[in-house]
Amino acid sequence: MTTTVLCAPGSGARAPGARRTSAPRARRSSALRLLVLAAALLGALFGGAAPASAHAALTGSTPAQGSVVQSAPEQVTLTFSEGVAMSDDSVRVLDPQGKRVDRGKLRDLCSGETVKYGAGLPPGLPDGTYTVAWQAVSADSHPVSGAFTFSVGAPSETSAPLPQQEAGGGVVGALYGIARYLAYAGFVVLVGGAAFVLICRPAAARVRSVQRLVARSWAALTAATIAMLLLRTPYTTSGDLADVFDLGGLRQVLETKPGAALVSRLLLLAAAALFVAVLFGAYARAQREEGRTGAEGAGDAPSDAPGTATAGTKRRKDLTFGLSVGGAIVAVGLAATWAMAEHASTGLQTAVAMPVDVLHLLAVATWLGGLTALLVSLYRGPAVARSGVRRFSRLAFGSVLVVVATGVYQSWRQVGTWQALTDTSYGKLLLAKAALVVVLVGIAWFSRRWTARLGEGPAPEAEATAVLESVAARTETAATDGPVPAADAPTAEADPERAAQLARQRAALASARTKRIRDADPERSGLRRSVLAEATVAVVVLAVTTVLTSTEPARTEAAVKAAGGAGQSADANQPKVLNIPFDTGGPRGKGTARVDLDPGRSGSGNALHLRLADPDGRTVDVPEVKVSFTLPDKDLGPLPVTLDHVSEGHWSARDVQLPVPGQWQLSLVVRTSDIDQVTETRNVKIN
Repeated sequence: MTTTVLCAPGSGARAPGARRTSAPRARRSSALRLLVLAAALLGALFGGAAPASAHAALTGSTPAQGSVVQSAPEQVTLTFSEGVAMSDDSVRVLDPQGKRVDRGKLRDLCSGETVKYGAGLPPGLPDGTYTVAWQAVSADSHPVSGAFTFSVGAPSETSAPLPQQEAGGGVVGALYGIARYLAYAGFVVLVGGAAFVLICRPAAARVRSVQRLVARSWAALTAATIAMLLLRTPYTTSGDLADVFDLGGLRQVLETKPGAALVSRLLLLAAAALFVAVLFGAYARAQREEGRTGAEGAGDAPSDAPGTATAGTKRRKDLTFGLSVGGAIVAVGLAATWAMAEHASTGLQTAVAMPVDVLHLLAVATWLGGLTALLVSLYRGPAVARSGVRRFSRLAFGSVLVVVATGVYQSWRQVGTWQALTDTSYGKLLLAKAALVVVLVGIAWFSRRWTARLGEGPAPEAEATAVLESVAARTETAATDGPVPAADAPTAEADPERAAQLARQRAALASARTKRIRDADPERSGLRRSVLAEATVAVVVLAVTTVLTSTEPARTEAAVKAAGGAGQSADANQPKVLNIPFDTGGPRGKGTARVDLDPGRSGSGNALHLRLADPDGRTVDVPEVKVSFTLPDKDLGPLPVTLDHVSEGHWSARDVQLPVPGQWQLSLVVRTSDIDQVTETRNVKIN
């Protein structure tokens, strides 16, 4: 059989019109292009080290950012759009000198769908500006943090340190993002490659290139999972890379939902290792034995006699059934570790969203992972039989249907409105992913056309595989000083190294002949090119998906905007507070004026309060103060404000009217004596 295959038509001459190229060089070039593309995508996506947007967002606080309260509050409260995980150290309140003043005990004020936490404050806090720094982990595993200020009595200068970077940013954020990408890629290739072997091309269990692909994907997923587990502490807290060695932080991570998901993934990967070992061990041997006994029994024994293909076939079928059931359980479990800790686990309809997310991940893995295994099979190893390619084509078509159906549901759940597709970062990324998937499906259509035109090729897959296995066995025998052909016997006996060299040469010649047989079919060459294009686009799709899973969903972004954008000083529902130093030049002419305009919006109904304080913070009276507003863009004003003297150093006015929104100019006149006077102007945005 070996001689027949090696001398098959086309093994020694080129097919008409075919170019003579170096197969190893072409493979290296194609692999290099994919590697460079993947590296460029990783650099573009994660090189900026931008922090991940979280699903949960701050929608309100008491006191509000930039507000001035007359007396110190009993506590500071924070309200979020989604569930968050917080500890006693998650909220810190700092006085103007940067000293922590909160009681250090987090208060859980959640009720129903309201997610609220508070930090208690001691009584009798002095006047001044206080800083609130907070940090949490959203229910979908992403860190979120921020800071804002409020004032008691009157604003003051503050030296409170603010976080240098948001949680999830910096080098740690970039490394965590790369690990997430590798985890997705490893899962896709592991599940899809195994499915390709079991469903589409059982003979690939004996192909070394496919074995390496699946085994390395398992190793990549395992390494990425361990890296994510170690990086969780600095990723969600300090941002310091050295904290990967913090065992106390690792213990706390294990008690969280994302930590439990990562540990569960590692346990499932242990089962996956056993699956891979059986797939490429016992299953591959059963494939080989079935082929050998089938060949022997076909001419020497009846079909039901012992030693024919019947026993080998039964063993292979039993292994196929066991691997299919076990592999499906492991694959579903691995997909669930993402669904239970990311976007699907929070928000609308979680009971439906999580199973849908599992289906989506499995369909993507079957499609893109199987595509990767097909690509490796087309470029490495013996020719792929037409039946195997067609089985994958049908499997991929069904997977695409599942991806589209589940993707539409996920998009509706996370976006909500058509306008959000173009007005939010999540929507724009989703449109980009959808466009890439359309391109991918378009290229797949060309692949299906090549598949329809595909012939079985000059050498059946089983025979070509047998050639490689036979040559490999002869190589191993020669390398261990086994028998060699008679013509070479004297040389081999005298020089065992020469025998091994001859064996390697024979293996190289046999491999080259097998590749010429495989590459002689022009339809297969066209299929290889289209599948390579599919795989290239799939790399980009996977990169966009990785970024999408760490981006704040459009529904959450819309909820924050609807709540008034908590924490933004320009919010229409927040009072406008101006802290204006002045110096009239005379005795006791220095001080600070605080102007409160509430709510600071166009129309009537604004209340204005003016307070003066000397450099020591004590209230002070002056003979005269004046306030007016001017809108230069529309030539409005100055519009004077009639102030009433309420108490020492305190003036107020009701129903201040500002006709239109815009960037108004506030003019403050302070006179401390008959000749000492100063005019200060400040810009204030009126909504």
